[in-house]
Amino acid sequence: MALIGRLFVVFFAFLAACLVAGMIVVGAVLYPEFSDLDTGMIDESAINVVLGFGFIFLSGFALLPALVVVLITEAFYVRRVLAYAVGGAVVGAACYLGLVPFDPETLKFDGIVRRHLEIMTGAGIVAGLVYWLIASRTAEPPYRDRRIHVHAHMTRDQSIFMIRDEGPGFDPCSLPDPTD
Repeated sequence: MALIGRLFVVFFAFLAACLVAGMIVVGAVLYPEFSDLDTGMIDESAINVVLGFGFIFLSGFALLPALVVVLITEAFYVRRVLAYAVGGAVVGAACYLGLVPFDPETLKFDGIVRRHLEIMTGAGIVAGLVYWLIASRTAEPPYRDRRIHVHAHMTRDQSIFMIRDEGPGFDPCSLPDPTD
């Protein structure tokens, strides 16, 4: 059961990292276009489509390099933030260099755009940090040992849910009134 839970966390962390990296890449690549628009508001549905494309592109294209990084870090129990940042940078650079034509005779990549390489590498670093926040921290004590207890009692007239965790807790009355 613990393995299935761990796989779920790893999968969720990968999707979250790809979403963040996709937003960074799309925003950074399209920023010059957005800054030149003096026509007014941008259609929000078009932005959603472009961000969705960025997420799908990165999650599909980064799958194999990211899988290698995940397998290495999971197999050797690497939980350091720097390892995930460097791994994300390598995945981002690998994704970009996979799109650039390679000349086997000269052993060089033809047409590298430095700005695009920096964007992809930076997005990879941020994605690695997001992955670390979700997947790696939940594998370390004290986070991995925490449990959430949910009790539900339902009748025809009412439903009562009690949710309890193992944290220190707080007094809800001490919170400021959000309507002030």
